[in-house]
Amino acid sequence: MADAEDTAIAVLVWLAGEPELLSRFLALSGIEASNMRDAAKEPGFLAGVLGFLMNHEPTLMDFCAASGTRPETVTRAFHALSGASEAQ
Repeated sequence: MADAEDTAIAVLVWLAGEPELLSRFLALSGIEASNMRDAAKEPGFLAGVLGFLMNHEPTLMDFCAASGTRPETVTRAFHALSGASEAQ
């Protein structure tokens, strides 16, 4: 689970450096930038960050290219944090 959390935090840090994507994430999640630190403590927040990334393949691929992370790593992290089954 720690690896999954590390992956989600890496995505969040990357989003923080991408103002347009961060704005989109905040709008879709309903979180205000000023409340993001508190929201990050809530169960499901990190899974939501990964879900945001996975719901838009170009964004996922941009993160993977920028961070050297494999898409499968993001998928595994999402499943670990969300409790979703990997078999689909």
